[in-house]
Amino acid sequence: MNDMEQLNALVANGKLSRREFVSRASALGVGSSLGGLLLTGEAAAQTKKTPKKGGTLRVGMEGGSASDSLDPRTYADSIMIAASLTLMNGFIEIGNDGKAKGELLESWSTKPGATEWVFNVRKGIKFTSGKTLDADDILYSLSLHMGDTKSPAKGLLKQIKEMKKLSPTQVQFTLESGNADFPSVLSDYHLVVTSNGWTDWTKPDGTGAFTLEKFEPGVRITFKNKGSYWKPGRGNFDGVEILYINDKAARTAALQSGKIDAANRLDARTVNLLAKNPKLNIVRTKGSGNRYCFVSHVTAAPYNNKDLRTALKFGIDRKKIIDTVFNGFASVGNDHTLDANNPFYNKKMAQRAYDPDKAAFHFKRSGVAASDLELLTSEGAWGSAVDCASIYQESLKKAGIQLKVKKVAADGYWSDVWLKQPFCAAYWGSRPTADVALSTTFKSDAEWNDTKWKNAEFDKLILEARVELNEAKRSEMYARAQEIVADDGGMVCFAISDYLDGYAKNVMGNDPHPRYDLADDRIAETGWFA
Repeated sequence: MNDMEQLNALVANGKLSRREFVSRASALGVGSSLGGLLLTGEAAAQTKKTPKKGGTLRVGMEGGSASDSLDPRTYADSIMIAASLTLMNGFIEIGNDGKAKGELLESWSTKPGATEWVFNVRKGIKFTSGKTLDADDILYSLSLHMGDTKSPAKGLLKQIKEMKKLSPTQVQFTLESGNADFPSVLSDYHLVVTSNGWTDWTKPDGTGAFTLEKFEPGVRITFKNKGSYWKPGRGNFDGVEILYINDKAARTAALQSGKIDAANRLDARTVNLLAKNPKLNIVRTKGSGNRYCFVSHVTAAPYNNKDLRTALKFGIDRKKIIDTVFNGFASVGNDHTLDANNPFYNKKMAQRAYDPDKAAFHFKRSGVAASDLELLTSEGAWGSAVDCASIYQESLKKAGIQLKVKKVAADGYWSDVWLKQPFCAAYWGSRPTADVALSTTFKSDAEWNDTKWKNAEFDKLILEARVELNEAKRSEMYARAQEIVADDGGMVCFAISDYLDGYAKNVMGNDPHPRYDLADDRIAETGWFA
């Protein structure tokens, strides 16, 4: 056992504190991982210092396009999530412990059966326009995602039978059926709060720490501090600039040269080298990152053939992709969107492994012609999507399956390709609960059901698990739901990445988060310069 392994073992056994670990690791002159953070020097200890005010944070990000809008009904990727949380606040925030905590809905209570919920609206909060937050703003902001709308959050909110104002600072929700996780549902990133009746998304009216200066979709977004913020210790920068840098190499170069102060989705193949740079800190969140997939519409030929879908699942060399493209900074996916950190993850379900013989068997039985298969991919899906597709293409050849890989433009990928083309690259971010993760992706009526898969047994299990208070029974239901998706669905989920963020040494407030990278896309709000 080497020195770092001994230190990690001491921490795991409770014989060494995090502060002591940082001190000894620094003395050894090396980095290691603890609680998701790659420790370089004094990075972890610095995050505990008192926040300072001032400076402009420059963030280079992947996850946006020229078609982006600040209308929360359109958010599809990280840049718009980060931008919205710079300007606005959500109903509920997910803490670093993965649990729901009050944001603009400060606290809540429910009656037995979890069908009726009462939420208290935080008092004394001002919008950019000067209006004081009240219950009408809460109800209006939710109504944007209900009824006649294409909002991806529409499916999540269909469970609300009635919502009403009890007082200017209190709202009540009555659900179609009980949901013990309802507060976490309201943490969905589309659900941000604007003032009652607001419709001008070129100038959002929010309660966040910043106001919008300039929005150039596909290029940059700049923000200016309001001068006061209701969250103690947050909203510290004078200004924030988010730069669209979808190319990993360009993003890394900008971070190394000091042109930006923070970057998301670092290249796993070069991150170990970056971690040795004394001017940088690398933050790693293990096993709860993006779910990388190839998704097919089960309603469209030839993907409506279950044998073909099974062949496509057995025919992908997941381990090779993880080792080659992700440099080991990922976990193997099992064709659904839950990760092993989720308490309802089905650990008993066999992990589907690369098996060219089984892939060939099912492909032959499908009767599908090889020339019928075309996969659309792009750096617009994610930075290494084309590389992943190439390895997939090669692994399928060993099963006698000829897959055509078509690279398409990055701009407009999420609006023009995803949900529209029958077989394409896609990824899913983490969700706070098993219910939200599975419902958003696979439920028959989900707005973002990107495989167009519908299964009555699955839908029934999700609804039953939602109201089941017995944890053992609930676990069985979610386990069965995962099995159904993996066996019958149109998703080939091959990897769940670690989040890998890079920061200039003086950027603080960047602790790893179990949901999204860049401190749950809140680094503009949580961070400061040392």
